[in-house]
Amino acid sequence: MLVLLGSIASANPTATTIPDPPARQNAPAIGPGQLPPSWDLDGLYLWLGPTGAASHIATDWDSTFGGDATLVRVREQRLLSVLGGTFGASRWTERGGGRVWLDAIAGTRIGTSRMLGVSAGPIVELSDVAHPRYGASLGVWAFAGITPFARVGTVDKLGTFVEMGLHITLPVRRW
Repeated sequence: MLVLLGSIASANPTATTIPDPPARQNAPAIGPGQLPPSWDLDGLYLWLGPTGAASHIATDWDSTFGGDATLVRVREQRLLSVLGGTFGASRWTERGGGRVWLDAIAGTRIGTSRMLGVSAGPIVELSDVAHPRYGASLGVWAFAGITPFARVGTVDKLGTFVEMGLHITLPVRRW
C-alpha cells in the first residue's frame, strides 16, 4: 500500500511551478479618499425613527406610538442651524385610530452638541369609526442624541390637545 501511495503521490516532472506573481505593470490605483471630516456635520440628512407620546385630548389622556421620517438641512455655524420637514404617523393605544402629521421644523444650536427648535403643521386625526378630523399643531423640541418634544394644537370636533413625547432620530442617509 505504501508503494502504491508513493507512486501516486510522486511529482510530475513536466509541470512548471510559478513561484511569484507577475511584476506589476502600473502603479497601484488608490481611491479618492475625500471623506468629509467627522467634525463637520453640515449637510442634508434623512432621519427615520420611532416616536411615542402621551396626549391629553377630548378630556382624556392616551398614548401614541409610531414613527416619522425627517428631512433636514444642517448648517452648524449659522443662527438657523436646522431647517426641514417631518412626516409622521402614530396609533392610539386606547382610543383606536391614529394621527398623521406634516410639520415644518427649524432649530438653532445651543452649546456644542444640542439644538433647540420649533415645529408647526397640519394634523389629520383618524378614527376606526368616524371620518377624518383636521387640525394643526405648534411644538418645541430639543435634540441631544434623542429628541424630546412637546406640542399643543387643535383638532376639529375634538378640541385642544397637549402632547409630550420622545422621538429617537436614526440617521439613515447624508448628502
